[in-house]
Amino acid sequence: MPEPYDVITMGRIGVDIYPLQTGVPLARVETFGKFLGGSPSNVAVAAARLGRRAAVITRTGSDPFADYLHSALKEFGVDDRWVTPVAEYPTPVTFCEIFPPDDFPLYFYRQPTAPDLEIHGHELDLEAVGAARVFWMTGTGLCAEPSRTATLTALRARGATGPESTEAASPRATVFDLDWRPMFWPDASRSGATATTRPASAHYREALAHATVAVGNVDECEVATGEREPYAAARALLAAGVELAVVKRGPAGVLAVHRDGTTAEIPPLPVDVVNGLGAGDAFGGALCHGLLAGWETARIMRYANAAGAIVASRLACSSAMPFPHEVEQALTEGTVPAEPAAAPASGSPGTAASAPGSPGTAGPTSGSPDTAGPTSGLPGTAAGASGSSEAVA
Repeated sequence: MPEPYDVITMGRIGVDIYPLQTGVPLARVETFGKFLGGSPSNVAVAAARLGRRAAVITRTGSDPFADYLHSALKEFGVDDRWVTPVAEYPTPVTFCEIFPPDDFPLYFYRQPTAPDLEIHGHELDLEAVGAARVFWMTGTGLCAEPSRTATLTALRARGATGPESTEAASPRATVFDLDWRPMFWPDASRSGATATTRPASAHYREALAHATVAVGNVDECEVATGEREPYAAARALLAAGVELAVVKRGPAGVLAVHRDGTTAEIPPLPVDVVNGLGAGDAFGGALCHGLLAGWETARIMRYANAAGAIVASRLACSSAMPFPHEVEQALTEGTVPAEPAAAPASGSPGTAASAPGSPGTAGPTSGSPDTAGPTSGLPGTAAGASGSSEAVA
């Protein structure tokens, strides 16, 4: 078969409609920008920006917005061969408001359902999924059928294609982005892990049994494990079957605990936040990059924190994903530069744009990024150690 992909992600895609004016209510915004969005798609873009061969499995409508998303994926160097149309449903669109440093309300248009929830198991290229060096899936993919069965089918394919089928020196990971979005789960509570999250928790436990890495903020960890205290949550994720548990703690940084006993507590990277949405996706793409590079856990977490902080300092999500030299610069300087560094001539298409407006200095925030309110894990002083912050569900 062809050479395996470095990263295959599976799940949401859509169009982000961002105000080009910060600190202005949506009712008064006059100018907008259009961007590729959806957390798994953004993670694939982030990985591609860091030099990885990436693809995404998702579905769009059959409309001009779908044409735009195909074009954007190709421009970012992400393979779109598994992005297929669903004629019955429109491509999702999301609007946001931008009130730095920690208020980014979101307005989702995914009705009657989103095409990315219409992924069917029998349509998957399971050979490619099984062979990928990193496979990334999300909790939202478990919220409805047929996406739930398709996601679990993909996870089982990862187990069927074990490490013996890949080069011995090639790192391999199956990453579960816990990605709790209560508005997409019928009867789910919007605050914490209550009785109404039990169906979701059961599906999460089933998926965790097939994953090697779990990533989530404290709210997401609580849904998956019933634990909110970071160390307890990490231990519960390890007990559920993963080898590496990553708990994002917002302004407190990030905790990573490996089954081999390695523990890394990484402090936040200072940043003036322009738009925290998307920082978690940059973190995810950088996490994939570090896993593929075979780095030790603490180095991966520092690198991912820096990538997330860079995106928090910019307006957009996908087009804001950093290049390697930008992440290295942030790590060297210990802070995020005010302006994005020039991309190398040989870099991936599409340079990261700087954001207009005056960035605010972030502080502690709480909540879930897709509840149209402040986000737990949104980077402030802790950009990059964020929740799954992205602009399109």
